[in-house]
Amino acid sequence: MKKRIAILAVLIIGLLNMAALLESFNYVKADDFKQWLDSGKAMVLVDIQVKNEFSLHHFKDSIETNAFPVETEEQRKMLNPAVAGAKKAGTDVVVICPRGGGGAKRCYSYLKAQGIPEEKLFILEGGIAKWPHKEMLVSR
Repeated sequence: MKKRIAILAVLIIGLLNMAALLESFNYVKADDFKQWLDSGKAMVLVDIQVKNEFSLHHFKDSIETNAFPVETEEQRKMLNPAVAGAKKAGTDVVVICPRGGGGAKRCYSYLKAQGIPEEKLFILEGGIAKWPHKEMLVSR
C-alpha cells in the first residue's frame, strides 16, 4: 500500500511539473517593446519589482505593485489594482519584472486567471536586468 501511494505521489508531482512546462507565455523582445514605447502605443505596464528596485529604475507610467516574486496570496492581491487598470484600459498588458522569469510568469498567470485576455498579455523578455535602453528608465 505504501509503495502504491509513493508511486501515485511521484506521478502526480510529475504531471504537475509537465503542466507547468506546457503553459506558454507571450514575450515581447526589448527592441519591439522600445518601438511600442516610442510610438506611444496604448498599454498597461505592470511592474512587479520590489519597492527599492522600483525606486531605482522603472518605466514612466508603469503601475507599481511591489508584488515580486508573486508566490503568496498577499503578493497576488497586490496585483489587483493593476488588474482593474488593465480591464478598464482594454489594451495590451506588459509585465515588467527583475529578470522576466518566474515572478513574471506567475503574474501573467494571475492576470490571465483574473480575466485579462491572453492575447493581450506579454512579459518583457529579460526584464529590467536585460533592458538595453537604460536612458528610458526613470527613478523616484
